Amino acid sequence: MKYTTLPNTNIKVSKICLGSMTWGNQNTEVEGHEQLDYAFNQGINFIDTAELYPVPAEAKTSGRTSEIIGTWLKKNNNRDKVVLASKIAGTGDYTAHIRTTGFSKEAIKEAVNKELSRLQTDYIDLYQLHWPERQTNTFGVRDYNHNPNDNWTDNFNEVLHTLDGIIKEGKIRYVGLSNEKAWGTMRYLEESKTHHLPRMITIQNAYSLLNRPFEGDMAEVAIRENIGLLAYSPLAFGVLSGKYIKGTAGENSRLKLFPTFARYSSEQSTHAAKQYLKIAENNNLSLTKMSLAFVDQQPFLTSCIIGATTMDQLKENIASIDVVLSKEILKQINTIHAAIPNPAP
Repeated sequence: MKYTTLPNTNIKVSKICLGSMTWGNQNTEVEGHEQLDYAFNQGINFIDTAELYPVPAEAKTSGRTSEIIGTWLKKNNNRDKVVLASKIAGTGDYTAHIRTTGFSKEAIKEAVNKELSRLQTDYIDLYQLHWPERQTNTFGVRDYNHNPNDNWTDNFNEVLHTLDGIIKEGKIRYVGLSNEKAWGTMRYLEESKTHHLPRMITIQNAYSLLNRPFEGDMAEVAIRENIGLLAYSPLAFGVLSGKYIKGTAGENSRLKLFPTFARYSSEQSTHAAKQYLKIAENNNLSLTKMSLAFVDQQPFLTSCIIGATTMDQLKENIASIDVVLSKEILKQINTIHAAIPNPAP
């Protein structure tokens, strides 16, 4: 395993982070524990979850993923050897079953306390805001179109003050963002600097061969401000494993179970994925390993969040850490990217 540190901390984390959002839906508790055992034995010490998980978000399963992690931690008594990241759900129609109060002081406190109980721990190492409260272009929306009727009011300072209080209580150690944009990221950093409040140290955004907008403004923010990317969906919901192209996807695969998750399934995305598959096969690599290695080699990356529903998938994902893409392969990848840029926003 390769390791890095969470920016502006001395916390060492594996460069591959174990994602967990299938546990409690596509995967059972036993399977979740099996994945955790294997990943931990391979040197992965970084685990990411959220109060929303598993997906799709439903009232009957909300928080179940973190409960599975909690029973694993209790069983193994290894909390001190694991770096835990979790998130408070943002506002939206599909999170109304959790709460409708956004990032109010009471909401954040409630979310943290409930998550601590589910995880069976006294503290969370990295606590993230799952997505912005304001209306912006997230989750498959390519461009920002301002809505003058958005009733959101600037509360960056209030959110950071609330998080500061919880940090001082010892319940969380550091804070981060998720699905945030350059403007929101810089606003949080500005408030932190001006008012001596906790600093956002990471940003968990989508990043893959099919989705590279992070390389624009966000890459400059990440590098110049030292806020590390935790890349999620590096395999684009499994599209970049090649299983949907080849017709080998199992009945338990995400896109077969949940066809509405079509963010990476457009005609352009499929065309691009086929071109990347050719590059991988011509270089004796699986598309999975090439796709994950590409993410791992980015200068703004802190950790790449993988997810799997089978042990074979998990093993291949973790093995990608040993793959280093040559300049020639990267050149071929970028040729495809130039011809079909960011087919999945």
